[in-house]
Amino acid sequence: MSRVPKLVFLFILLLTAQTGFASEGASVSPMASKLQDFGGGWAITNSMITGWGVSAVIIIFISWLVGKPSVLPSKGQAVIESLITALRDLLEPIVGKKAFPFAFPLLVTFFIFILMQNWMGLLPGVGTVGLGHYINGQFHITKPFIRPFTSDFNSTIALAGISFGAWLIIIFKFAGPKLIIQDIFGNKANKSETPIALYYVLSLVFIIVGSIEIISICIRPFTLSVRLFGNVFGGENLLHGTGFFFIFYFMELLVGLIQALVFTLLSSVYIGLICNHGDDHGHAEEHSEAAH
Repeated sequence: MSRVPKLVFLFILLLTAQTGFASEGASVSPMASKLQDFGGGWAITNSMITGWGVSAVIIIFISWLVGKPSVLPSKGQAVIESLITALRDLLEPIVGKKAFPFAFPLLVTFFIFILMQNWMGLLPGVGTVGLGHYINGQFHITKPFIRPFTSDFNSTIALAGISFGAWLIIIFKFAGPKLIIQDIFGNKANKSETPIALYYVLSLVFIIVGSIEIISICIRPFTLSVRLFGNVFGGENLLHGTGFFFIFYFMELLVGLIQALVFTLLSSVYIGLICNHGDDHGHAEEHSEAAH
């Protein structure tokens, strides 16, 4: 038996072994378990340990894979460069050329970090090894030692908060208050081609629409965090409830990838809605000056 089939066989055995450690039947607690409580609301949870551990593994693995960067890339460096190039080609048209160099490191980090954290819940032993008790001769986990970082609502709120904070910094840096206000509340109609009475009516309409958009902007951190948490936590419940059935297992691999991509794309779109619009204005002004 070759090395790869042996690894696959071992992984299947470990995965199958998880079914012997039920985590409260088909239900998984939405609360992360406190491994060390310092009081006053400060505690170290199993999801935090997972987040720190996976972050360290990502940093060490990428550093090992790339090694010492060179003009003629090694195989590991070529793999990382291909991933970076694919993400750049996907995100740059969305974010806009002006803000892209500033935003890209954060967006790449979001994608890789969230993807690995989502997939962490699919590894053998995650959520199924820990403290618990016996019920009718079967051991039920009540305090797992390791839990996916993104299956904790506090974690996804933190990620969404970072995304929102970065969005504010980027749009004020590359668009500025004037363009932001114009983009949200400004009249999008062409004044020279619109009857003056209708133009002022539309101005009032756009102010009302802008006020609604402000509410939409304020709830973005909540919607971002709930979307990610709901899908990861729901998948965790599904896997535990079905005994890690293979069809659902590989479906969760796809869901983990999609949710990492959705979070990254939405963060990019929010930036691009204002900053890319600013790029368009800049290009229009350049063409106008060139025409004159």
